[in-house]
Amino acid sequence: MVLRFRPEVTSHLALGLLLSGGIGNSLAAELELPALNIQGQDESGYRAQSASVGGFDEAPLLDTPASITVINAALIKDQQARLLSEVLRNDASVGESYAPIGYYENFVVRGFSLNAASSYKINGRTVTGEQNVALENKQRVELLKGLAGLQSGIAEPSGVINYVTKRPEDVRSVTVSTDDRGSGYIATDVGGWFGSEQQFGLRANVAHEDLNSYVEHANGQRDFVSLAFDWNISPDAVLQLDAEYQDKQQRSVPGYQLLGGTEVPHDASPKKLLGHQSGSKQVGIDSLNLNGKFEYRFSDQWKGSVSAARSKVVIDDYSSFAWGCYYVGTCNANTFSPEGDYDVYDYRSPDDTRRNDEIQAAMTGLFDTAGIGHELTFGTSAFRRVIDKRKSVNEYIGSGNIDQDPETFLPTDKPLNDSHRRLDSRQYGLFVTDRISFNEQWQTVLGGREVRLDEKSFDQNGVQERHTQQYEFLPNAALIYKPMANLSLYTSYSKGLSLGGEAPWYASNDGEILAPTVSRQIEAGVKYDWRRISFAAAVFQTRQAYQYAKPDSAGDFTYVQQGQQKNTGLELSANGWATERLQIATSVAAIRARVNGSGTPQYEDHQTINVPKLRASVYADYALPWVNGLAVLGGVQYSASKNANRTGNVEVGDYALVNIGSRYTTKVEGYETVLRLSVDNLFDKRYWRDAGEYMGDDYLFQGAPLTARLSASVNF
Repeated sequence: MVLRFRPEVTSHLALGLLLSGGIGNSLAAELELPALNIQGQDESGYRAQSASVGGFDEAPLLDTPASITVINAALIKDQQARLLSEVLRNDASVGESYAPIGYYENFVVRGFSLNAASSYKINGRTVTGEQNVALENKQRVELLKGLAGLQSGIAEPSGVINYVTKRPEDVRSVTVSTDDRGSGYIATDVGGWFGSEQQFGLRANVAHEDLNSYVEHANGQRDFVSLAFDWNISPDAVLQLDAEYQDKQQRSVPGYQLLGGTEVPHDASPKKLLGHQSGSKQVGIDSLNLNGKFEYRFSDQWKGSVSAARSKVVIDDYSSFAWGCYYVGTCNANTFSPEGDYDVYDYRSPDDTRRNDEIQAAMTGLFDTAGIGHELTFGTSAFRRVIDKRKSVNEYIGSGNIDQDPETFLPTDKPLNDSHRRLDSRQYGLFVTDRISFNEQWQTVLGGREVRLDEKSFDQNGVQERHTQQYEFLPNAALIYKPMANLSLYTSYSKGLSLGGEAPWYASNDGEILAPTVSRQIEAGVKYDWRRISFAAAVFQTRQAYQYAKPDSAGDFTYVQQGQQKNTGLELSANGWATERLQIATSVAAIRARVNGSGTPQYEDHQTINVPKLRASVYADYALPWVNGLAVLGGVQYSASKNANRTGNVEVGDYALVNIGSRYTTKVEGYETVLRLSVDNLFDKRYWRDAGEYMGDDYLFQGAPLTARLSASVNF
C-alpha cells in the first residue's frame, strides 16, 4: 500500500497541526513544506508472522524453533471452511484419520494420529477433541507440528492444534450462504466496547446451519453461539473470558472396508449411505467450551498470568453401521466380502461424556546476566480428563451389499447398559523455559516439564483395571542462528509423553486403555522472510512406541505396545504476497513412515497405513487489475498413493484436486459487502481421502464430489 499526499494537501495538514499546537498564524503563513510521501506495505492477507502455539505466549514465527502453520480468518473465509478438515487441507503434512461425515474428525500429522484427549486447544487450553470445534468465532487456527511436551505435557508426537478466538472489537456483520445441494447458513458477528473508559468489550457470534450432505439420507443441522468478554481492569491488568456452545445433529456415514481384505471397492459412489436404515437416529454432539485468562504486568520486564478452562462434550452415538461379513456365507472376516457384502449393526451409545479441566499459572521475565539476555518463563499446571460412557449396544440386524440399498431390518430391542466411569486421568506439571540470547545472531532455548501422571482406567462395568502413577521429565532444547534479521536457522530436540490407546472390541483385552508411551524427536529448519512472503523448510525424525492389535497363531488378537514407529520427513512452505496483487499459501511434505520390532513381520518394512510419501497443497489469490474489488482464487491439492492396511499389500491411488473461486468486495446501500464463490473438486474426481484405522479396523472414506458454495457478508 502506498499513500501519496499532494503538496497542497501536505501543507494544509501541517498547518492544521501547527495551529493546534498554538503556533501563530503569521509563522504558519510563512511556512512552506515540501511534498511528503508516506509508504507502507499492506500486511493483510493469508500470511501470519506470529503464533502462540509454539510456547507460552505470542511469539514471532521467525524466532520459534518449530514447524508451525497458521491459517487465519482471511483464508478461512475465502475458502468458506466450516470444518477443521477444510482448514487443514492447506498443510501438506496433515491427512484425515477416521473423519466420517456426521461424526467428529481426527487427523494424521507427520504420519502420527492426533489424540482427542490432548491434541486440541482453544487459546492454549486443552479441549476435548471429540467435537467439531466451530470456526465462526475463531481468528486463526495454529498447528504446531511435532512434539509439544514442554508446552502441553502429555501430547501426541503428531502435534497440537490451537484455535485462537476473536477478541472484542467494533464489528457488525451478517453472513448468509448456500451450496449446490441447497444447504442454508446464516451467521452474525457483533461486538463493541463500552464503559466510562471503554474498558469493557463484548463480542458475540451466532450461527445456524442446515446441512444438506452430498451423502444421501445424511442431512443434519447445527446451532452455535459464543461470547467473548474483555476487561481492561487497568493499564497493567486484563481479564479475558470465552464461552461457546454448539449442538450438532447429523446421521453418521460409515466407511467402506476392503473387499475380502485385499481389494479396494471399485465404482463406489460417494453419495451412497452404507447400511441405511430409515428408522436410525442421528448422532448428536453437544459441546461446551469455557476458558479464561487473567494477565498482570508487574513491570516492563515481568508479567504473570493465570488461565483456566473446562471443555465438555456429550455424544449420543447412534448408527446403522456397516462392518465385516461374519453373517454372509463363509466370509467370517472383519472386512467386506469379495463380492461387496457386509453386515449391518444397530449401534447405540448415548450419553458418551468426555470432560477436560485445566488450570495453569505462569510467570515471564526479561533480564540480563553478564551481558547475556534471558527470557525466562516458569509455572505450574493441572489437568484432568474423565470419560463416562455405557458399554455400547452393537447388535447384528441384517446384511447388505455396496451396490444396492439394504432391506429395512427390525432394530434391536436390547436395552441400554448403565453408564460407568472409564477413565480418570490427572496430570500435574512444573515447567520452565529460558530463551538465552548471546548476541544478535545466536540464541538457545532450554526448558523442560516435569509431569506427574495419576491415571485410573476402568473396564466396561466400572471396575478398576489399571492405576498408573508415573513421573516423567520432558526436556526441550533448541539452538537458533540468525545471520540476518530476516533469516533464522534452528535445530531442536524434544521428548514427549502420550496417553495409551484403547484395545478394540475383538481383542482379548477388549476396552483396555494402555499405559502412556514416550516419544522423541529431532528437527532442523530454516525460516526466511523476504519482502512480504515467508519461506520455511524443516526436516524431522520422530519415534514412538507402536500400538496395535497383535495377531497370534490361533487367529486371536491382543492389543499391545511393541516395537516402534519411526517417521522421517521434509516439509516446505511459502506464504504471503508474491507480487502486489498475488498472494499464495503453499505447502509440500515428504514423509517416510516405518515400523520395526513389532513382532509381526508383515507390518514392517513398508510405509505405514494411510500415510502418503508425498503430499502438496497450493492456494492463490489474485486481485484483478481491471475490476476494482474482484479477485480470483484457486488451488490444487495433491496426495500420492497410500497403503490401506497394516500389511501394506493394498493401496488407494494418488489424486489431484482442483479448486477455484472468486471474491468481490463492493458497497450495497453504503454497506461493505463481500461476495464469495468457491468450487471444490472442480472436475468431480473420485478419490479416497481417508484410508485410516479406527479401533483396530481399516476403513475407506471417499472424498466429496464437486461442491459449490456461495456466500454474502455484509458489514454494517
